[in-house]
Amino acid sequence: MKLNRRARAAVGLAAAAAATIAVTGCHTQGSDASDAKAGGTDKVTIMVGGLDKIIYLPAQLTQSLGYFKDQGVDVKLLTQPSGANAENALIAGQVEAVVGFYDHTQVMQAKGKCLESVVQFANVPGEAEMVAAQQADTIKSAADFKGKKAGVTSPGSSTDYLTQYFTAKAGVTTKDYTTVTAGAGQTFISAMQKGGIDAGMTTDPTITTLEQKKAGQVLFDMRTEAGTRKALGGLYPASSLYMSCDYVNQHKETVQKLANAFVKTLGYIHDHSAAEIAAKMPTDMKGGDDTLYTSAMNSSKGMFTTDGKMDGDGAANVLKVLSFANPDLKGKADSIDLSKTYTTQFVDKADSAS
Repeated sequence: MKLNRRARAAVGLAAAAAATIAVTGCHTQGSDASDAKAGGTDKVTIMVGGLDKIIYLPAQLTQSLGYFKDQGVDVKLLTQPSGANAENALIAGQVEAVVGFYDHTQVMQAKGKCLESVVQFANVPGEAEMVAAQQADTIKSAADFKGKKAGVTSPGSSTDYLTQYFTAKAGVTTKDYTTVTAGAGQTFISAMQKGGIDAGMTTDPTITTLEQKKAGQVLFDMRTEAGTRKALGGLYPASSLYMSCDYVNQHKETVQKLANAFVKTLGYIHDHSAAEIAAKMPTDMKGGDDTLYTSAMNSSKGMFTTDGKMDGDGAANVLKVLSFANPDLKGKADSIDLSKTYTTQFVDKADSAS
């Protein structure tokens, strides 16, 4: 994918540095089987497109609740600053699975690779397009992005895809604005405060932090079903657990264990308050501010599914959105087989067993 005038200065460097962080240990898929046993326990490494992002909270929460261990799976969670980087780790064979956006499965099918979502955490993006406080009077819609600097987590990320969609719908091309790799979290906040970006797409707790600091305000809010339907014309299944189709077919028992654990976590999210959920998360993932994190969790908690199942109409809407603006899918929508981009067979069994 080509975007114009990419900014690769300090903002991008900071995000790239974060890409090497391993939260719970390193594991590389090599000659040993990816579901190798350690004392009878399956070993799986999952790359997360930002462990501190609330949209991907089920990954760490499942670990904290001990649900992976209960299923007999030794899961190592690694982190990358964006979903695109996490996807690259999967394609390179460095990990067995990714917690990232479902839309990557469609884009990669257009490129001849088969990825499959096996647990759908959310049917909305859980993101918002934020406008810097100093630009609030000049950026009122996507049409106002001309001549501006638009932040995304990284090129080829879901924030990049959606930014292209909003601007294209408004008649603005990628040549009309500068795409900036702004990363996430404090990197994104700093970029917005210091004028590195005029607007940008991000997630909670970054959204709530910017609002509380009065450093940015929401332009498009896709943390709720209503906001997502308004912005994208329908649901947009996003945060998910996805793997290569080959891995899913060859390791069904391990995949089922992961699905069992994640579906149980989704039930926990549904049945507990934001404060109770926040209390289970590691302190360093909450940015040292429990109150702010709980507030952000409360704003985003409703986006998670209760059963991990894909919304079929939502999957079709993702394809509609991507094929409108994404270069990899323009003119190829009819060639994409959605049935190969996700499966509910594992969550169906997990749900019936609960």
